[in-house]
Amino acid sequence: MAFTYEFPRPSVTVDCVIFGLGASDKLKVLLIERGKNPYKDFWALPGGFVDMDEDLEAAALRELKEETGVKNVFIEQLYTFGTPNRDPRGRVITVAYFALINLTEHPVKASSDARNVNWFEIDKLPQLAFDHQNILETAIERLRSKVRYQPIGFELLPEEFTLPQLQKLYETILGRELNKRNFRTRFLKMGILKEVGRQKGVAHRPAKLYSFDKEQYEDFVKLKSENLMKRGVDFEV
Repeated sequence: MAFTYEFPRPSVTVDCVIFGLGASDKLKVLLIERGKNPYKDFWALPGGFVDMDEDLEAAALRELKEETGVKNVFIEQLYTFGTPNRDPRGRVITVAYFALINLTEHPVKASSDARNVNWFEIDKLPQLAFDHQNILETAIERLRSKVRYQPIGFELLPEEFTLPQLQKLYETILGRELNKRNFRTRFLKMGILKEVGRQKGVAHRPAKLYSFDKEQYEDFVKLKSENLMKRGVDFEV
């Protein structure tokens, strides 16, 4: 016997804010062009309705793969958006997720109800469907806050990188220039970078190459030492 609810039940969707960085050193976000109403022909964040037997994160990963072809990424819950009139189809609450990826390692291909899929620089966006502009702005603020105390920015870099590349990444995310000497001193003192060689085949003097030592960073976190935090493990740059 089916249970009858006394109160109305809103629908639940998931939306994905996927940030990427490519050769242009410009922070980008992945958008789809909607092929159906509402907001047909508008650009939007990848996402869709959650199935009745589906976990929220699983739904986000499924929609992301179905609409863009992007898979095998780590996503983190961002925020829940529930303004009553945010969706013209009715009372719809959405749970947003965000992720950072190196866009050269994740080719995209539109499918499902997405007519097209493309990367857009975050300061050169088209008009977005629903309240996706608000969701994106919330994700950008979270990214700029979180990159100060967690090494999430390394997800956007190649496995081996130079210190200028690392600094450019932080400047791109934070939207401002950073002092070169202070930046390098801070990161090298942390001990979470491993020197792995020098650049090859460049016209200028080869720069040192580094990789991120995830195990060393995790050891720092486990220690929870105030002295370590004062040395810069909080990633405040």
